[in-house]
Amino acid sequence: MDLNLLLALDALLEEGSVTGAAERLRTSAPAMSRTLGRLRRVLGDPVLVRAGRGLVPTPRAVELRESVRAVVEQAKALLAPAPVADLGGLRRTFALQTGDLLASRLAGRLLERAHAVAPHVVFRFLPDSLEGTPALREGRVDLEIGVLDHVDPETRVEPLLTTRMVGAVRPSHPLARGRVTVRRFAAAAHVTVSRRGRLSGPVDEVLARQGLSRRVVASVPSYSAALSLAAVHDVVTLAPAGTPFPGLTTFEIPLDLPAVSIGMAWHPRNDADAAHRWLRGLVREVLVGDEGGH
Repeated sequence: MDLNLLLALDALLEEGSVTGAAERLRTSAPAMSRTLGRLRRVLGDPVLVRAGRGLVPTPRAVELRESVRAVVEQAKALLAPAPVADLGGLRRTFALQTGDLLASRLAGRLLERAHAVAPHVVFRFLPDSLEGTPALREGRVDLEIGVLDHVDPETRVEPLLTTRMVGAVRPSHPLARGRVTVRRFAAAAHVTVSRRGRLSGPVDEVLARQGLSRRVVASVPSYSAALSLAAVHDVVTLAPAGTPFPGLTTFEIPLDLPAVSIGMAWHPRNDADAAHRWLRGLVREVLVGDEGGH
């Protein structure tokens, strides 16, 4: 007997009507009537019989009613997404891959909110050097957070927020004073951020369309390194708006640059995992909530 027959029997016994059972299960009355015929053959019992203008259950159907209801409810509970029954007792280590600035923005708030309800959870923050690798697919990373332009086809992706890039210089830098024009911006010494050591990017493409180019004097692998360099030398670096810039002055870049989209990605194996859903909810709450506060 397939589960659909049990569902139909439960609906028929509850409604006492072929039409009512059909509406409950979102099917047609003729289809439900055929299903009743199958049930009669399987059970060797009429199940429901005509009594005036309605139907009444047979003694066998009455006997089965509570057992069928219990089996159907157990099946629904078995197939429903499992909740995190006890966050206080949850013992999981989650590997989160993200860039240095985003990690500094996320880590403290995530720990605070997670440990308020799940004190035994551990977070491993991994560098974005794993970008472009099958780390999610292989299970080495539970959640990737950042600019997601390299994920595998099966990967689940959820956009979280968009931000823009700003320029950052030390207070004594010439660009810290006066209006920053395109030519002044291009003429300054620049530091790029690239894990692969690239010396150009979207900024250079936009400048090239205006017949300009900038002078790149160094490339560093992280935003933290670039900001540290800009704090002690007359160089310009770019960083996402909303990032803490201690000891630096920021300015709007005089170019029409594309917005930066931040999202999170995970492998489908974790899609329905209750603890992973809880983790995604926390990341969403921290990053989207923080963005709304800026």
